[in-house]
Amino acid sequence: MHDQPGLRLALRVCAAAVMLWLLCAVALAEGISIKSAELTHTDGGYTLEARYDIDLSPTLEDALVRGLTLTFVSEFELVYPRWWTLNFWNKKLVEREAAYRLSYNALTRQYRLALGGFHQSFDNVEQALAVLGRVRFNPAVEDDDVEPGSVYIANVRLRLDTGKLPKPLQLDAIGSRDWNLASEWYRWTFQP
Repeated sequence: MHDQPGLRLALRVCAAAVMLWLLCAVALAEGISIKSAELTHTDGGYTLEARYDIDLSPTLEDALVRGLTLTFVSEFELVYPRWWTLNFWNKKLVEREAAYRLSYNALTRQYRLALGGFHQSFDNVEQALAVLGRVRFNPAVEDDDVEPGSVYIANVRLRLDTGKLPKPLQLDAIGSRDWNLASEWYRWTFQP
């Protein structure tokens, strides 16, 4: 049986394509993606509920276990679109922001998620990320901020605040994909 160089080349190309596909799948698995977001009417306003899937990169998980606190910021905006300005000068009616701090305590071997003065402890990082992925602003929009029948644009996202990292890591975060963790802005129209 003699050697077939064309078959060997085709197998190498296929193997390289499979490896590239696997590397891309791993890279895409890390990050923050939004699952849902909605505004629901409550007494005196509208409550925002958003759900995210959060996957930390191995670098971020390692930094967390070594004692680095990660600060995540949830941002919400409600905008009145001005079509006559080609949406360049839209009017921001509401801006909300909340900062969540995720840390690890090596002594108790627990993860801690804090929002303001409130905190909760978890046995593993997956549980902490699941709770972090459920964002709620109550109220996000008050009834006085909007007019019934008007159409608005709501925007929401969740991101790692690299500005809260120690200065040497802020420099690393500038060009590193491992440290830049953020969802895309999720936009939808809202009509009260």
